[in-house]
Amino acid sequence: MTAWPPLVVMGVSGCGKSTVGSLLGKRLGIPFFDGDDFHPAANKAKMAGGVPLNDDDRAPWLAEIGAALANPAGGAASCIIACSALKRSYRDLLRSFAPDTVFIHLSGDTATISERLSTRTHEYMPGSLLASQLATLEPLGSDEVHVPVGIHQDPASLVDRIVGELDMLHGKPTAGAKA
Repeated sequence: MTAWPPLVVMGVSGCGKSTVGSLLGKRLGIPFFDGDDFHPAANKAKMAGGVPLNDDDRAPWLAEIGAALANPAGGAASCIIACSALKRSYRDLLRSFAPDTVFIHLSGDTATISERLSTRTHEYMPGSLLASQLATLEPLGSDEVHVPVGIHQDPASLVDRIVGELDMLHGKPTAGAKA
């Protein structure tokens, strides 16, 4: 059985983090957690009101996610957490807790993501905040271990691709990918 590093499925709202993260967790046999569940009520209320979070709002939330990556619930060896992780400083904070974290960056064009947001209901994240998220998103650096994934395939195909890429990172060419 493969020992997976902590995994963060990242990207802007509407890119499929929760869907892909949940499927990936089932596929790899490790727990999945939605980063939204780590937000304090004040953050949720702010976003529900259409106000983007600032770095001060995000810091305690990211610290909780980092702690969860370093010490997964239930004694699991690893976990997957869906978290926007839009800025380098946010990813650095997460890696300060779990240095071997791999970021799986789901990305797509603005029109595709806007369409997805227009057809979903979210507890507190309105589609109107997409522009602020896109403006905040910083590209991953070459020193950040990551798997870039375009979102134009169905979630199962995306998971196949991610597993193949993770296998390559761990020196096992596509052993976990479905044929």
